[in-house]
Amino acid sequence: MDRTPFTVASVESVGPDSIAVAFETPPSFSARPGQFVKLTLDTEEGEQSRFYTISSPDVADTFEVTVGIDPDGAVAPLLADLKPGDSVPVTGPFGDAYYEGETDVVVLAGGPGVGPAVGIGERAVAADHAAAIVYRDDDPIHRDRLERLSESGAFVRIVEANADLTDPTAAALAAVEDAQVFVYGFADFLDVAMDALEAAGGDAEAAKVENFG
Repeated sequence: MDRTPFTVASVESVGPDSIAVAFETPPSFSARPGQFVKLTLDTEEGEQSRFYTISSPDVADTFEVTVGIDPDGAVAPLLADLKPGDSVPVTGPFGDAYYEGETDVVVLAGGPGVGPAVGIGERAVAADHAAAIVYRDDDPIHRDRLERLSESGAFVRIVEANADLTDPTAAALAAVEDAQVFVYGFADFLDVAMDALEAAGGDAEAAKVENFG
């Protein structure tokens, strides 16, 4: 949809230097986990926009984006200061690497890529499908949601930032056979993740991939 003011429903910490911002969903807004939206805020340097991927399993009443906070950033600290009832201009959704009702899923996530990973995992599990998440980060976020996914039967593996991804990726593919693979993260993570996917016997060409920059 075109740029529209969305009302903030909540702002919550989800781990080190990270928040989840939830917005009330307007009747005309439709999106799926893994798509992203553009948020625009007034900063000291003028109006600036940033893109954030939807990290909630659906957008029925509210939807959530996960934001990493750089204290020196122009936009993220302003998002952290938002209160319920505040308004933020939102444009979108955008992107084509999102969950489209596939049955079983495997998600490889680096850093903020865990946002769409948990959203997709929760959506798949809610539909009685299998899910596996391999998440690489030295300071993991969304731990509570990852724990609930694990308790629900999903395969969840958290590895350190410099860890090799081949073995955990192979384990995820073995746990959830014939799954749609998603890969989310910054460019350096994507390179490592795609190499690991190929080495683990996965189909890299069939993966849905979103580069965070």
